[in-house]
Amino acid sequence: MIASLALILLAQLLGEALARGAGVPIPGPVIGMGLMFGFLLLRDSRLGLPRVLPKPLTDGTLESTARGLLMNLSLMFVPAGVGVVGRLDLLRAQGLKLAIVLVVSTALSLLVTVLVFRAVASRVEGRRPDGEA
Repeated sequence: MIASLALILLAQLLGEALARGAGVPIPGPVIGMGLMFGFLLLRDSRLGLPRVLPKPLTDGTLESTARGLLMNLSLMFVPAGVGVVGRLDLLRAQGLKLAIVLVVSTALSLLVTVLVFRAVASRVEGRRPDGEA
């Protein structure tokens, strides 16, 4: 579990270092998530790569560690909630604007999701041989 947690944190640290070092407008944790995804692809690939990874990273421990983090993810929102309560004056002054932005961005996200899903579904249906359901 320690090695798995260290790998997750290392991916985030590397992502943060790359984002700040290169000055790209992408958040470091997003880059770290991409690095972690790449690592998992390499780990699970069938390219005949030598198995040099330590056992905790190949025996399912990484997945169980990530699952444990996700089960307790709500604890990560406590500091943000405290920050909001600490700035209730700003929330009162800008609350309507924030609500409008939240509603519009949610609607746009749903719309884009639907459009991407339909585009992918039509491409997948186009690849199937005729007569198959």
